[in-house]
Amino acid sequence: MKLKNIVGIDHAVIAVQDLDAAAEGWKKLGFTISPRGTHSAKMGSGNYTIMLGPDYVELLGVIAETEHNAPMRAFIAKNGQGIERVAFTAIDSAAGAEEIRAMGYAAVGPTDFERPVTMPDGSESAAKFRVFHWPVNEAPGGIRIFACQHKTRETVWIPELQKHANTAQRLKRVIIVTPEPEADAKHLAKMIAGDTRTESDGAVTVPSGSDRADFVFVTKELLARQSPGVSLEGTPARGGAALVFVAGDLDAAEKAVGAAGSRSEAGVVVPPAAANGVLLAFVAG
Repeated sequence: MKLKNIVGIDHAVIAVQDLDAAAEGWKKLGFTISPRGTHSAKMGSGNYTIMLGPDYVELLGVIAETEHNAPMRAFIAKNGQGIERVAFTAIDSAAGAEEIRAMGYAAVGPTDFERPVTMPDGSESAAKFRVFHWPVNEAPGGIRIFACQHKTRETVWIPELQKHANTAQRLKRVIIVTPEPEADAKHLAKMIAGDTRTESDGAVTVPSGSDRADFVFVTKELLARQSPGVSLEGTPARGGAALVFVAGDLDAAEKAVGAAGSRSEAGVVVPPAAANGVLLAFVAG
């Protein structure tokens, strides 16, 4: 069966130790950063977003320790920083939670929350969400997944925030390193009623749905071969390792990332040490 109430990747969540420093670091790589957001007291977290076309990246930090953010705090304690989880776009979170319960997964939620938003004209509004999670212990390749229903897309996808000096337009791939790419890819595919595809170099792809980014599972050795000359220091032994962006202009991307990145035939690459433990790649569409 195919899940009816979720579509492909909505956003990748980067857990960071110092939220403001992380935002400054990504700004130096040519990304336009949203104003800082503060979630509800139950969430105990704050964020900055990097808005793209159909998707985005979220820099997320703990403001106050709560039961809700315990898994993220455990992730930071173990891994430092990096891709902690990935969200799918939910059409209807309540119905989506029921769908995965019917598949045998004890869905967590749905949970409603919001954060205040200052709009470009200076007015105050709110970004409102309804999310549900797959069980915490279901983390293929060390990545947790959840689904996010946007109740106020107009306060999240703000046009002024979607223009980046590095010309990033959308996510193309979320790369996960693991000693067992095939097993972890099959695990994820089962969780979303999806499929796997083995690539010629040994990577295993799980399409996330619709025209959204793919999940790609690789060994760390394969990631090193795919990124020659790039230091993988900070990459986990098992977990989210890289985000690949479609860029409108690779020359502009190279200029925007500056000395932090390097250019090859494949595109522009920024090592994990310069992006909170996440390798970033910019490629042509």
